[in-house]
Amino acid sequence: MTHLMARGAISVYSAPAMMTGLIHNLAALLSLLPVTIAVWRGRAARDRLFWMLTAVALVGPLSIVAVRYGTTWNSGLSEALWVTIFVSILLFSMLSALAAEAWRLAGLLFPYLILLALIATIGHHAPDADALAGAPGVWILIHILVSVLTYGLLTLAAIAGLAVLLRERGMRLKRRDVLSDLLPSIADSERLQVRLLVASEAVLGIDVLTGMGIQFLSSGQLLVFDHKTLFTLVGFLLIGVLLFAHFRSGLRGRRAARLFLVGYLLVTLGFPGVKFVQGVLLG
Repeated sequence: MTHLMARGAISVYSAPAMMTGLIHNLAALLSLLPVTIAVWRGRAARDRLFWMLTAVALVGPLSIVAVRYGTTWNSGLSEALWVTIFVSILLFSMLSALAAEAWRLAGLLFPYLILLALIATIGHHAPDADALAGAPGVWILIHILVSVLTYGLLTLAAIAGLAVLLRERGMRLKRRDVLSDLLPSIADSERLQVRLLVASEAVLGIDVLTGMGIQFLSSGQLLVFDHKTLFTLVGFLLIGVLLFAHFRSGLRGRRAARLFLVGYLLVTLGFPGVKFVQGVLLG
């Protein structure tokens, strides 16, 4: 009887907790809408209103990150996606402050982040098999932070590459559409992509090294070729080859953008992709 009462108490407690989590996720998702709507309606510029709406978009994911990681270290799909969204917006804000045309990537970036937020909201109830009480060790924490920073940089680089593809497609078809006015020029998008790729490759290299170090300390092996490691290494090599070809032979435009998007897909399969399969499809 006591066992049944305990189970009943847990279920009564978990239902309101799940509803609170869902409401929190939806609120954070809605925080991304104002800047997205403003940009797509053509009423955005790099002015005070743009920065205010971007700040609103940043606060929503930040609130979830602060709550989810306040007392317990979570490594589930929803948590990983919200951290990615937060870091991507933070890096985008910094890039927009430094590069005059970078803010125009908002027209592609925020719809993509809304898609990630939808997935995070749908999967917020997925069990986290890797939850750790308290904070992880210093080296593991560094590895996690570097991983998140890497994926945020790669996300911005992927958006810049997609902007190149869309702008070149518009020029090839000799047709202007809404995106033609939203996105940076092809030259600006390519410059942003290359700079972001260089930064991403450097940070991804550190990510690979810290991961190898942690693996060696825990198992005595430098590499364990699981899905995450394999996708990450192949993505790292592909991005490195792409950068080499760009600086050596001037590879650019649609071909360069497509190759990088393949690399981004591989890293995505290695980072949130594995969590999606484990936490949602198999969980």
